Amino acid sequence: MKLQYKQIALGTVLGLMAATAAHGAEVTLRAVSVFAKDSFFDRKFEAFVKKVNEEGKGIVQINMIGGPEAMPPFEVGNAVRAGVVDMSNSTGVFHANLVPEALVMSFSSTPMAQVRANGGYELMDKIHREKANMVWLGRIHDGLKYHIYTTKKPENGSFEGMKLRSVPVYRTFFQSLGALPLQVPPGEVYTALERGVVDGYGWPSVGIFDLGWQEKTKYRIDPGFYNVEVSLFMNQNSWEKKLNDEQRAFLTDQVKQLEARYDEDDALAAKEKQQLIDAGIEIVELEPKQAEEFVAKANEAAWRAIDQASPRYAPELRKLFDNTGS
Repeated sequence: MKLQYKQIALGTVLGLMAATAAHGAEVTLRAVSVFAKDSFFDRKFEAFVKKVNEEGKGIVQINMIGGPEAMPPFEVGNAVRAGVVDMSNSTGVFHANLVPEALVMSFSSTPMAQVRANGGYELMDKIHREKANMVWLGRIHDGLKYHIYTTKKPENGSFEGMKLRSVPVYRTFFQSLGALPLQVPPGEVYTALERGVVDGYGWPSVGIFDLGWQEKTKYRIDPGFYNVEVSLFMNQNSWEKKLNDEQRAFLTDQVKQLEARYDEDDALAAKEKQQLIDAGIEIVELEPKQAEEFVAKANEAAWRAIDQASPRYAPELRKLFDNTGS
């Protein structure tokens, strides 16, 4: 009988040791990007994956399974929520159906460092966990603006009746300008421009040359608006159960190292503006009063949408993310 108890006890100890060893073993995370390989908004993520895999041997590895060719962008949010993939290089724009408040990350021009310091990060992460089983790991880009690019010049700065390719983050704003927003996947925009299905599109201040859209673009309207958000999101169960404290700390540090490189974006935006000019694309500068009204209208439309979509969180989100005084 004593021997039997000893055998059971020994088996229990060995089992616990095996479980502990397994939990501390290297973990491989499956990741997907909403952006095409080698495109501007994928390059930092590719570098991030490479760095994690080099420095995280024995701790964490990332298996990059692909971009839009592997999974349509608007399906990525659901895939992260369900744990089909562990991590995504994405933007709240593509899972606003799950987390309407995620658009605040694009509407806000409050720097990420301030958002981390004032409690905004914790609130947005909490909302993502509650509504979509996601963890907001951090932001890859901060400070880049969106612009309207067109095939015809807006008369007197008016977009009335223009068909503009849109996504949820600026659909309401485009409507307030009198434009007709159309949702067109990035892979179909070139053809839509070529066939006149759209007269233009909203896009960040960088990246159109990666997609070839400069061939069908004649104008970029300045000033820019909002703050382009591209972030790393992770399935909450994977974050809490698949990783141990050391692995979570390692990934958190890797993300914060990414966030220390935001200044690079300013230089790249300036370089691309010159590249647009060299390609024969005219930069249309709105008159000062028009420009002021243009940005104000963008901000007003943005926060009105948040007030309607999230009456529970909107007041606190405004307090932490809105530094426009609107």
